[in-house]
Amino acid sequence: MKTVTKGTLLWEPSEEKIKTAGVTKFMNWLKENEEIELTNQQEVWKWSVEQLENFWSCIWEYCEIDSKTPYKQVLDSRKMPGAKWFEGATLNYAEHVFKKYKKNKCALIFQSEILPRTEISWDELQEKTGSVAQYLREIGVKPGDRVVGYMPNIPETIVAFLACASLGAIWSSCSPDFGTGSVIERFQQIEPTVLFAVDGYSYNGKLHSRLSSVEKLQSELPTLKQTILLPYIHANDKKLSKDTVLWDDITKNKHELLYEALPFDHPLWILFSSGTTGLPKPIVQSQGGILLEHLKTLIVEQGVNDEDVFFWFTTTGWMMWNLLVGGLLAGGTIVLYDGSPSYPNMDVLWNLAEETEVTFFGTSAAFISANLKFGVKPNERYSFKKLKAICSTGSPLSINGFNWVYENVKKDVWLVSVSGGTDVCTAFVGGSPILPVYSGEIQARALGANVQAFNEVGQPLINEVGELVIIDPMPSMPIYFWKDKNNERYHDSYFDIYPGVWRHGDWIQIDEKGSSVIYGRSDSTINRQGVRIGTSEIYRAAEGLEEIIESMVIDLELLGRESFMPIFVVLKPGIALSDELTAKIKAEIKQKVSPRFVPDEVFEVAEIPKTLTGKKLEVPVRRILLGQPLEKIVNRGSMANPDTLQYYIDLAKKLDKKK
Repeated sequence: MKTVTKGTLLWEPSEEKIKTAGVTKFMNWLKENEEIELTNQQEVWKWSVEQLENFWSCIWEYCEIDSKTPYKQVLDSRKMPGAKWFEGATLNYAEHVFKKYKKNKCALIFQSEILPRTEISWDELQEKTGSVAQYLREIGVKPGDRVVGYMPNIPETIVAFLACASLGAIWSSCSPDFGTGSVIERFQQIEPTVLFAVDGYSYNGKLHSRLSSVEKLQSELPTLKQTILLPYIHANDKKLSKDTVLWDDITKNKHELLYEALPFDHPLWILFSSGTTGLPKPIVQSQGGILLEHLKTLIVEQGVNDEDVFFWFTTTGWMMWNLLVGGLLAGGTIVLYDGSPSYPNMDVLWNLAEETEVTFFGTSAAFISANLKFGVKPNERYSFKKLKAICSTGSPLSINGFNWVYENVKKDVWLVSVSGGTDVCTAFVGGSPILPVYSGEIQARALGANVQAFNEVGQPLINEVGELVIIDPMPSMPIYFWKDKNNERYHDSYFDIYPGVWRHGDWIQIDEKGSSVIYGRSDSTINRQGVRIGTSEIYRAAEGLEEIIESMVIDLELLGRESFMPIFVVLKPGIALSDELTAKIKAEIKQKVSPRFVPDEVFEVAEIPKTLTGKKLEVPVRRILLGQPLEKIVNRGSMANPDTLQYYIDLAKKLDKKK
């Protein structure tokens, strides 16, 4: 693979791609209908944040939002938190999903480790949704009731969610790979009346029963009136409790799908933060806010239309599942995959993309990194004739990751590096199909998102690293946290540093053309003798070495004690940490980052501790190594690999003895 550096030009859109891009079509519409003339991405972004109310009213018209009643005003004020959007409007998310579908056209393509590929038409999707919605009504589910899913990324989960949205119930889901305790502490907070669940799931070729977990949920959720069980891994041979029915029993009767007209700010779903410390935050987002934001993201920014096949590898425990469902709003076909992205081999998702003619392929930076490390070359086996875009999120995409996509997947593809958050269920910064792609850079700020980099005293920065902040409201921001008295936790989560300004907790650098680089979480910042950087800079250097699969760096600087910065590395099979490799790692960081940020010590580990959504647990590990008690630091149920923590607990004791 050739060597590239930050800012290397990797791709430019053709005149035809620019002409047919969603944002170009939007600019043409603005000129024709609003007499607003904008000529490039930066101009559109600048107008979208300066004329915020006008921008969102134009999105409303352009995306043809159907409201049963007119709205009084777009936005009552730009005050955060507490901004009120489109008061007076009544609408329904599910109605917008089904309002333009083509009869007999494919809505969902589904594949899993245990089930062959199947297609579900729009007609069947609507029919099943109508049946489930009618059943929920019959058992007394009303607008505002909470309905939860302990379900994988399968068609039945989509149906259950859309049924809830149609009648105004509030949806929330956890993937069945979540630990039972982790699911209980999420769902107990929101007191659900109905549980959708599977009997188990498959991952890496192994079946995992979840019947005992379902029974535990039933016993620990006293508000539950009904459980709807889907036999997923085997035919159900277990005697059901009196409050449990089978999926097939509630979908056998056909019913027309009806839609409740709901206020714009009626809750659509509750998403949960990763819950690495304390109880996960129950983030409530609105029907109207999500509808508007996802239409803007998918139709205007990404240009998804009814001819597209939209895929994102995700579980139901990650916000990208919610965005994946949003692909239906654009009238396209969405692809669901349930299982490991590397079973039976690293080709499984690439093969799926080729055979289903995926046009938008969404994944994580970690997946791209794994392909790079293991020498996967999809373009040697697949042509990807229909593939327009590869989207990456979850963590900063390395420069080598950018380069790998163009050398090993497709040269003429729009690589969209995206950063946002569960908190808003969308991106703050992302891609533009009318701009070039430069290695290591995120192309643009999201339309309608007034993203800035702030220094410590709240001044905006250009070409310097600062706190990622949002200085004006967005429609998909939380309307509140569930049962959050006086919005105290909401305020403390985002507005405690800069009053009235949303602080997200990432380091970002924005240049004069609007491109950006995310440098990792600001609360896991490396601070060496007063100079601060995000951890991703060190990861880019260390993980650029062919011997290293993954790494985690921790800065143990603390007032009153000597600074110590170790790096933990996962090595390729067959490679051991030698003095030579340790020296090589330190030399690479010294050269690529700075002598100031050379780690004090290198440790070999089997795995990096991560959340269930794949984020490195930098802050909890830092606190463990600083000697804080585990029970106050991390919730094991929110982790993908909780057994990894013991290593750091033992290491903390050794480090304490050295002090």
